[in-house]
Amino acid sequence: MLLELRVENYAVIDNVAVEFASGLNLLTGETGAGKSILIDALALLLGDKASSDAVRHGTEKATVSAVFEVGSPAIDGVLEENGIDAEDGQIILRREISAGGKGRVFINNQPATVTVLKQLAPYLAVIHAQNEAVLGFDAASRLSLLDTFAGSDDSSVADAFTNWNEIRHRIADLERDETDRLKLLDLWNFQRKEIADAKLQPEEDAKLEAEKRVLANSERVRNAAMAAYDALYESNGSAAASIRSAIRQIEELLRFDEQFRDAVPELDSARIAIEDIGTRLRDYSEGIEASPERLAEVEDRLAALDRLKRKYGPTLNDVVALGSDLERKLDEMENKDEVLRKLHQALAAAGEKYLEAARGLSRQRYDAARKLEKLVESEINELAMKARFKVEVSGTDEEANWTSRGFDQVQYLISANPGEPLGPVDEIASGGELSRVMLALKTSIESGQSKRPGKNGGAPSSLPSVGKRVGAKDVGSQRTLVFDEIDAGIGGRAAEAVGKKLKQLSRTKQVLCITHLPQIASFADQHYLIEKKEAGGRTKTLVRQLDQEERTKEIARMVSGAKLTETSLKHAEQMLKANR
Repeated sequence: MLLELRVENYAVIDNVAVEFASGLNLLTGETGAGKSILIDALALLLGDKASSDAVRHGTEKATVSAVFEVGSPAIDGVLEENGIDAEDGQIILRREISAGGKGRVFINNQPATVTVLKQLAPYLAVIHAQNEAVLGFDAASRLSLLDTFAGSDDSSVADAFTNWNEIRHRIADLERDETDRLKLLDLWNFQRKEIADAKLQPEEDAKLEAEKRVLANSERVRNAAMAAYDALYESNGSAAASIRSAIRQIEELLRFDEQFRDAVPELDSARIAIEDIGTRLRDYSEGIEASPERLAEVEDRLAALDRLKRKYGPTLNDVVALGSDLERKLDEMENKDEVLRKLHQALAAAGEKYLEAARGLSRQRYDAARKLEKLVESEINELAMKARFKVEVSGTDEEANWTSRGFDQVQYLISANPGEPLGPVDEIASGGELSRVMLALKTSIESGQSKRPGKNGGAPSSLPSVGKRVGAKDVGSQRTLVFDEIDAGIGGRAAEAVGKKLKQLSRTKQVLCITHLPQIASFADQHYLIEKKEAGGRTKTLVRQLDQEERTKEIARMVSGAKLTETSLKHAEQMLKANR
């Protein structure tokens, strides 16, 4: 659960701190007050791309931070994998964006990366944006929504497809026509010979770079080593001599007082360590010779390695790996017929393995589709729509349809009016209907996931963001759901129905919602007003939680506009009382 969001010098926000609670948290305010800026700031903490343009004019950096209440073993696992200490029951995220374009990330006050934020995001919060209703119905997202509901893990399908595809490409290389084959053989032979002639050694470039640094600075290196040797061992005032003198004085002291007896062996141990390091420094310095000839050899060798890395790299290990791969390919070409026979056998076996995994995934999808369409249709009809809804899974297991995600295609169909035929949601639904369908989908999927344990025996799966592939292993706990004006295009009875649905959803999830509709705002457990103020010639955004009297006035404003009337105030009081 999101406990606190703090935003400093971000866009028109000067310094805002908002404490959220469980249940339904509603944010309202005039158009342009900066409501969506808060959501954008939260999105940065979930790994969204940052821009220096968002830094408030005249300041050096923007800072966004949040405190989440957590209790998921999966979150602890992500932190442990990335070497970050866990806090007891909380996680603190902070992201800084400088006006110069640089940024920093901290998790529990320890340096981290945006990649780690993205790993944590599915367990913490998911943001459903205004334009998601349209974008969320592309082919990849439709499949992701169904897989999320089904709890499907397509990793075995992806692995099987990769294996089958690699074998297919190897066969294609061997079955090229003779002219292409000869050209390819010439190229491979040339590349193989160039790499083999270089006689590369693992990590050779790194070792040579280190040697080059020493050779190019041999005099400074020798002087530094000898100076350290003298300071530790050789000079009259050396560390070793000082410790020997201290030991003699303590031995004299021990004739009168025994309390420092344990200091003698400790100092003696330190003396031995210092003398050992001094000896190593002396031997090292004596072995350094100024050798322009060797330096030239090293530089020439590094230049040769750099040429190979530019052609076949980017790293020396990549060049070595390519050499091994070319050896295999040339060997296969020389034994083409036998290799092809084995590869075709392997391809058939890989294809069977892929089909087994893909068919199993497809059965999961068909079963899940029947359950999901019933849930969604029920949810839609609770949102002031009389609609039929269908999740259509299609596609055949023919080879032409194989992908790393199986061979299925998913379409969401709706009939928004009695007697009308079913059609694709994104083509026939109006803007308001799209918003309600998306809310029904999300509610259904969240409901389905909350009934199924996820990874580490705890959390249900996370609903994917638009276009983001999220499998069953990407799970979250009682994470925060954020709806940024998902009520677009609706009003009246439909708005009230959406408010009830958000309230229902907030019983098991913390919900944050930006809305312009008084019917929805009246359902809030906590109501926050976002407003602009001008001070010192600058505009800044403020956020404050409203008490009951202020809520009444804000909802009245949403009903009647800037001028409050007795009628609008009474209407607001009635709405609040009815939806308490």
